[in-house]
Amino acid sequence: MAIDAVIRGLRRTAPTWNPTALAVIATREGDPFRVLIACILSLRTQDTTTGPASDRLFAEAATPESMLKLTPRRIERLIYPVGFYRTKARVILGICHDLLDRFAGRVPDTIDDLLTLNGVGRKTANLVVTMGYGKPGICVDTHVHRISNRLGYVKTRHPEETEMALRAKLPRRHWIGYNDLLVSFGQNVCTPLSPRCSICPVSSLCRKVGVTKAR
Repeated sequence: MAIDAVIRGLRRTAPTWNPTALAVIATREGDPFRVLIACILSLRTQDTTTGPASDRLFAEAATPESMLKLTPRRIERLIYPVGFYRTKARVILGICHDLLDRFAGRVPDTIDDLLTLNGVGRKTANLVVTMGYGKPGICVDTHVHRISNRLGYVKTRHPEETEMALRAKLPRRHWIGYNDLLVSFGQNVCTPLSPRCSICPVSSLCRKVGVTKAR
């Protein structure tokens, strides 16, 4: 598959799509800490909830030091109704303690170091590296996993396997923007069920693996 042609086609159309909440936060703030915390909030939560919850939280605390001045209950109230908001409040406080204790309050810029933070998995680590620091990384969520397989670019069974396949196959120049581009594409056009193939800018390049119904 000509992945360069696919990415060019998606980038031409992307400005007409609703941007992802994390892209808005990363572009507006340019702060790895806010990207990290917003990533935690975004897990199993829709963008329409993640964005406002992040804004409410950062209006009161936007650094590890200031975050630790908030009680767990206060954080819960600020981030509600994100998924698992009580657990996430505790995770956020734990991360802030760890950042101050082990990293002098600075968010690590490597995947290996980020993965040592409790509650941070590969998806979040890759997003922080790419969106927070502009360094190459491949974040694979359900959209990236689904679309990469639907295109026929990889043939994998789960997101972590997809990440490794993309690291081996995807040209490095595409790594940083690949996640946000495909997530936005997946939210607006290439939906899980009945994708909007009639308006897809790369329909002619897609093998439509697993697609049984389309619009």
